[in-house]
Amino acid sequence: MRPIRPSSAERTGRRARRGVSPVLAALGLTAALALTATACGPGDSSADSKPTASAATGDADKLQIPDDVKNQLKKHGIDLDKWKNGEWKNWDKATWLREAKDYVNPIIQDLWDPDRMRKADKPPEKAVPNDISGDKGVTDPTPVPVKAAAVKAPYHQSLPELGKLFFDSPEGSMVCSATVVKDPAHPGKSNMVWTAGHCVHAGAKGGWYRNVAFVPSYNNSNLPTAQLQKATKAQIAPYGVYWADWAQTSQQWIEGGGPTGGTGAPYDFAVLHVTPEKGSNGKSLEETVGGALPVDFDAPAVPKISAMTANGYPAAPPYDGQKLYQCKDKPGRLSLEAKLPTMYRIGCTMTGGSSGGGWIATGSDGKPSLVSNTSIGPVTAGWLAGPRLGKEAKGVYDSVSTKYAGQ
Repeated sequence: MRPIRPSSAERTGRRARRGVSPVLAALGLTAALALTATACGPGDSSADSKPTASAATGDADKLQIPDDVKNQLKKHGIDLDKWKNGEWKNWDKATWLREAKDYVNPIIQDLWDPDRMRKADKPPEKAVPNDISGDKGVTDPTPVPVKAAAVKAPYHQSLPELGKLFFDSPEGSMVCSATVVKDPAHPGKSNMVWTAGHCVHAGAKGGWYRNVAFVPSYNNSNLPTAQLQKATKAQIAPYGVYWADWAQTSQQWIEGGGPTGGTGAPYDFAVLHVTPEKGSNGKSLEETVGGALPVDFDAPAVPKISAMTANGYPAAPPYDGQKLYQCKDKPGRLSLEAKLPTMYRIGCTMTGGSSGGGWIATGSDGKPSLVSNTSIGPVTAGWLAGPRLGKEAKGVYDSVSTKYAGQ
């Protein structure tokens, strides 16, 4: 299996999805898993940590960064002008911030132009076994593959909360999928986005990814790939581009997450707080897109869930990362290790790039809720697995909400 991790932009070759990969590692299997989280390319990416912050920018010629972010950058010896002019491409370990408190993501106006977004979508893949064995916990039979169905355009009419996540990693520009979720501190006015941990942080052997940006309803009109080459930014990102001014993932992911074997997958989730690239018009992300999903941290047990729907922008063949798909299936259980939380698993043919995409099901209150996110799956596709959201996930969610409660 491989994690469905992010993929690198032009080099976005084919990579297995990050989400699935943590499993093999936990089992001590030798096969490697790849994740597609970012730009649907290579990239993987924990609950109580608190990375933070971002920047608000003025015009395209001048990078304006809040004092707290500016001080954070200076603390790590980062020159703001050099950062804007390409220093962010320096992935030397000394400059690759990794601790939760180190997250910084200054807005660079128009960095994510249509061409760069379009090309960040093909994760490199590596052939690996399509299933796992030797689980110590409860694992149900491998599900029958469910063919991903294309979402009818315009996507915003049925799934206004869904979108595509872009970011830069040492391997290039990558993509993942993400979902707008409700913010308890700002009812009806949320600026919070849910995705996979491996879409924002490399895990045990790396640090925070850079230039993390969310595009709700990416390619909302479902333009053909050929037309996208000439599409305007307004066509590709009809509701704008939102930069993560704060990101938080589980400490378990930061300390033990990895790109193969499913390592860290049960804790592979992250919450972002975002801000519009062009400056605020007074409306929140939730108000702009017209919706946000509640998150259920006490979803019914697997036997009581009739179906779950996974959503995302798969980018590895036979998909191209430019269109929104979904899979609906009755979930089963996947245990990577007896001492770790059991994950949800469904049949699905989506590939890398779908990482981080929200799983929707009827929550404990009887209403549609986000109950998981795509984390891992076999390189050969066929199924996806996502973490069951419990106290660790709620800790991350509450922490981000509380941080911005007074703003």
